[in-house]
Amino acid sequence: MDVRVELRGLVKSVAVHAGDTVAKGQIIAELSQPGLQEEIDAAIARESQARADLQTLQGGGPSAETAEIDASVNRLKSDRAAAQKTLESLQRLQQKQAATAFEVDQARQAVQSIDVQIQGLEHRRGAIVGTGDLAAAKAKLEEAAASVRLAKSHTVQGVITAPMAGTIYDLPARAGAFLNPGDPVASIGILNPARVRVYVDEPELGRVSPGESVRITWDALPGKEWNGIVEKRPSEVISLGTRQVGEVLCTIDNAARALVPGTNINAFILTQVVNNALTIPKEAVRRDNGIGVFVLQPDSTVKWQQVRTGASDALRVEVVSGLKDGDQVAEPTDATLKNGMKVLIPGT
Repeated sequence: MDVRVELRGLVKSVAVHAGDTVAKGQIIAELSQPGLQEEIDAAIARESQARADLQTLQGGGPSAETAEIDASVNRLKSDRAAAQKTLESLQRLQQKQAATAFEVDQARQAVQSIDVQIQGLEHRRGAIVGTGDLAAAKAKLEEAAASVRLAKSHTVQGVITAPMAGTIYDLPARAGAFLNPGDPVASIGILNPARVRVYVDEPELGRVSPGESVRITWDALPGKEWNGIVEKRPSEVISLGTRQVGEVLCTIDNAARALVPGTNINAFILTQVVNNALTIPKEAVRRDNGIGVFVLQPDSTVKWQQVRTGASDALRVEVVSGLKDGDQVAEPTDATLKNGMKVLIPGT
């Protein structure tokens, strides 16, 4: 499994080495992201401002404006009290015919005018903070808080951890390197047992069954072999170059972890054991007119000979009938062979 970065940044440190065994969640590397701390500080500042704005609205609005309204209301209440006393005095004088109805009416209108002014200020106080204002302030605070969480999550993403337990078999990340989103940091896999994909030619798939023995060799380590078993037969046949093959999954004992992912190996699946078998190279078998081979004749010509094949491995195939021990067969060449064609044998 490839581990890749989600954000751009400078590799601050690498905590593992190639070949290390790691647990799920273990830190592999840390990124230093330019400007990230400034982004977090700015987001926190916006959240603090949004919270303060909401608290101001919940308290009735800006303190300076509400204080001005309170002072005006208190002054008008004092004026009303005085106007009310004047009205009551004139009403008593009117009863004694010492004041006119016009004077009483004027005093009553003065009281009513002050009441109207007080009601206007109270309405203004209520209009400072409306339901929509509170909803907008709450939404702004939610948005600011989300920005803080997002900025802090980038810090978490800067710590690269192992998504699974396994062995680090590739580690391209280096301290000081700059990585962009999607760049690989490491590759992790389970190396023992190893899972090997073996491409088997379609005609031979019928002989492959789960549980059969498998032998693996690797050209990079000549003389060394790995053993295992067939785990699963293919579910389909695919094209591989000019071949029709099935992908057979095998489980291989890789205790020393010398067989690493991505290698091209040679696989031998033991489906049948034949003692004293007559075998020829697989490449010599042709399927032009049935299954056969071109056999070299004493007069340096080739003769088409049909054969019946049996067991085979990756390189050679058993000939059940059609040939005898000592016959020489032609392997593939650039020239198209025909029955009776005279050929030149190298070295003669």
